[in-house]
Amino acid sequence: MLKGLLGKKIGMTQIFDDSGTAIPVTIIEAGPCYVTQIRQATTDGYAAVQLGFGEVKPKRLTSGQLGHLKRNDLAPLRYLREFRTKNADLAEGDQLTVGVFEVGDHVDITGTSKGRGFAGVVKRHGFAGGPKTHGQSDRQRATGSIGATSGTARVFKGKRMPGHMGNRRVTSQNLKIVLVDAERNLIGVRGAVPGSKGGLLVIKEARKQ
Repeated sequence: MLKGLLGKKIGMTQIFDDSGTAIPVTIIEAGPCYVTQIRQATTDGYAAVQLGFGEVKPKRLTSGQLGHLKRNDLAPLRYLREFRTKNADLAEGDQLTVGVFEVGDHVDITGTSKGRGFAGVVKRHGFAGGPKTHGQSDRQRATGSIGATSGTARVFKGKRMPGHMGNRRVTSQNLKIVLVDAERNLIGVRGAVPGSKGGLLVIKEARKQ
């Protein structure tokens, strides 16, 4: 069985264990997801399962997207993502719920981090900045020297500098599931996950258990 789901971040809360210790938990609305397509190595060059999540009005999708889903009589689904797997044991049209996971499982969760806009090096990379004394009026948060000698005469690629911060695909690994609510399609994982509330999350079985 494929141990993977698509979900939506609800927010954070805390729960208490038997000893009274507070555990920070992120609540995720995971599924129900539907198998929209099975990729085969013989026809597609790789083996994967495509899942759909999030019902929307038909006018939100293109004709091609609607036709793709109607092959299996599925409702209009906003998100489609593929999970690489060789032994899925699934058929197109099958439904996956939070029942594929259990309390104690470890998962990798991928999402899009919050966008912070254009940020300087102090905020983006944690630079200390320059001294605030001795006539320094407007350079406290500046980058500082970035160049080399005239023999190099250029700035090396990959230099940590100001730029667009956030809004990137980020994966949090090895998060422990501490709550599974099958009635409300909710999963609670210990710790934080990428993205803002309402953002799409891809939940997979942890690779580095």
